[in-house]
Amino acid sequence: MEFEDLVRTRRSVRGYKPDPIPRALIEEIIDVAKGAPSSMNTQPWHVHVLTGKPLERVRERNTETMLGGAKANREILTHGEYEGVHRQRQVAIAIKLFAAMGIERGDKVMRQDWVMRGFRQFDAPVSLVLTYDRELDPGAVVHFDLGALSYGLCLAAWDRGLGTVVNGQGIMRSEIVREEAGIPESEVIMTCIALGYPEDDFPANTVKADREPNDRFVHFVGFED
Repeated sequence: MEFEDLVRTRRSVRGYKPDPIPRALIEEIIDVAKGAPSSMNTQPWHVHVLTGKPLERVRERNTETMLGGAKANREILTHGEYEGVHRQRQVAIAIKLFAAMGIERGDKVMRQDWVMRGFRQFDAPVSLVLTYDRELDPGAVVHFDLGALSYGLCLAAWDRGLGTVVNGQGIMRSEIVREEAGIPESEVIMTCIALGYPEDDFPANTVKADREPNDRFVHFVGFED
């Protein structure tokens, strides 16, 4: 796929076929994505690839724990609730997704089911858990580096007919993921990426988030009109 087509057609996938993903294909995707830039070539990332029974145990324990009323337990600092324009953008994509899925505003059952899908990593057959070396905390720069790797993983997967969604809900209970994936304490769990073949008939997979026009966030300096 041409690069611009790849970037413009990629979207977050929230419904997957159960088909297993060959390990060799995942390794190929990671091999491409690791070309992402990192601060001073530190390459601070680790990728833990889960599938099969270990991933099922993560799903089951995440769901049971969160339904039981437990609070989120992520290992990185988070911003809390979004406000202002960021909240508006969050709501805008939620409206699109709920409309596609036929979830009414007052349908608490279906809304709760949607949240649980996130904790199950949208039932994707593979989860890529991204971590970084704890010695690099506080991690503002390393977070930037892992963001670059994440985008590379999403693009490389899309180029090969696979879908992804970067899914912080999947590691909301980081201690569960750490235990089931055997992640050492020397690494900080940052996020996970659901990976699999898109389910063509899943309505939410048709949704693509809008992007702000350049003049809303780009500031040119020193250019002649």
